[in-house]
Amino acid sequence: MKAKISLVTLGVDDLERATRFYGEGLGLPRHEFEGGGISFFSLQDTWLALYPRAELLKDLGLPASTEPGFSGITLAHNVATKAEVDALLQQAVAAGATLTKPAEEVFWGGYSGYFQDTEGHYWEVAYNPFQDLT
Repeated sequence: MKAKISLVTLGVDDLERATRFYGEGLGLPRHEFEGGGISFFSLQDTWLALYPRAELLKDLGLPASTEPGFSGITLAHNVATKAEVDALLQQAVAAGATLTKPAEEVFWGGYSGYFQDTEGHYWEVAYNPFQDLT
């Protein structure tokens, strides 16, 4: 795995309020997403995403009852191919991680899966066909 975090996702209770705070309040540059329901902000060499907490739990494949123990933060590492997603998830599991969601085609057009590291932090490994990593 390359030493880079591609995306930090914050699970939020009020997407509109959080989007206003980060966009208008902090002045972060926002990028529109056709599907809606999520806000993206470009940072230097990474992205910040705001996603409704309940939807983030669903994306992780976790039941809503998990929410009190879930920090609402996920980290993401983007790779250049679907095969790299699968390989990195396998590498993480071999190193002691728990696969929480096997890689699959996702609603936004990419391919991703999740693992939980040995300290309980959630990582998404994703292939984004709209991002050139070559």
